[in-house]
Amino acid sequence: MNYQYYNVIGIMSGTSLDGVDLVHVELSKADHWDYKIVAQECVPYPENWKKRLGDALQYKPDALSQLNIEYTALLAHVTKKFILDHEIQHLVAVCSHGHTIWHQPDQGLTLQIGNLPEFAQLTNQRVVCDFRVQDVELGGQGAPLVPIGDQLLFSGYEYCLNLGGFANVSSDQNGLRTAYDICAVNVVLNHYASELGADFDAGGAFAKAGSPQPQQLKKLDELAFYSLQAPKSLGIEWVKEYIFPILEEIPDTKNALATYTEHVAKQIASNLAAGSKVLVTGGGAYNDFLLERIQHYKSLQIVVPEATLLEYKEALIFALLGVLRLRNENNCLSSVTGASRDHCSGKIYTP
Repeated sequence: MNYQYYNVIGIMSGTSLDGVDLVHVELSKADHWDYKIVAQECVPYPENWKKRLGDALQYKPDALSQLNIEYTALLAHVTKKFILDHEIQHLVAVCSHGHTIWHQPDQGLTLQIGNLPEFAQLTNQRVVCDFRVQDVELGGQGAPLVPIGDQLLFSGYEYCLNLGGFANVSSDQNGLRTAYDICAVNVVLNHYASELGADFDAGGAFAKAGSPQPQQLKKLDELAFYSLQAPKSLGIEWVKEYIFPILEEIPDTKNALATYTEHVAKQIASNLAAGSKVLVTGGGAYNDFLLERIQHYKSLQIVVPEATLLEYKEALIFALLGVLRLRNENNCLSSVTGASRDHCSGKIYTP
């Protein structure tokens, strides 16, 4: 495709199960890529869907297949309503990440549901989706995929740091984009906030009221993942195997939150160069206490953007990944994922 202007929707569902993020975005390419977010919305998951998606790691193949069909229908319904509510016309494509059920690239496995051909039929739109599988088949981590968007849209920052279910960072090193997962963030913090009757630890208030536990903090900091070289990525399986068992040793929930928040701050600070300009997005950017603790360990120029970009940056970049796929241009970087080569990934479905 040779268009230099693209009217698209980007869709993202993260591991923290906040909901489905949708953005209507106009992407344009002249000397460089530019964007304008026209409309945005986060559609929360009903409690039954939160539970199903949270439990899906244990599902047998038949149940998982049925879940995929039903989730694709849910995603299509949400997308159609978004298009209708915002009176969106003349779309080039709907570009969707889907929802990750498991991610085990070392075993050649990654699964994002909601990426079935029926999505295109149910929405009556061209759909670009399923961006991770090809990268894993090429020996890559299949993650993170956002860094090419960081490179093309946000090159004015030394680092782009996303604080979502997991923290990941991207930067240019010696002319190559590098990126990797640092640690789990909201997928853990939200879990413990829910024990205190909240969806998340607003501003880090619960953690601030607790006390970090030195013994468990030491155990967390010594986990083998942190000494691995990039590229590297994390999944919910790792959290359940390594993080929760350590935090469950702490009887007080606020102390568990304080301990884990301190751990996250230490890990993030250790991956950033002092004095750098850092664009921080994702729900964790609202956690003032976490940002304060990161600054305690490393002096940084932290930039938290306006709310629309803060909350919808990943959905915006998946819109860009879809457009790059339509243009047959590389949207996965081997320097980031460790795949055998840069490549153009994603499936295209038409109604």
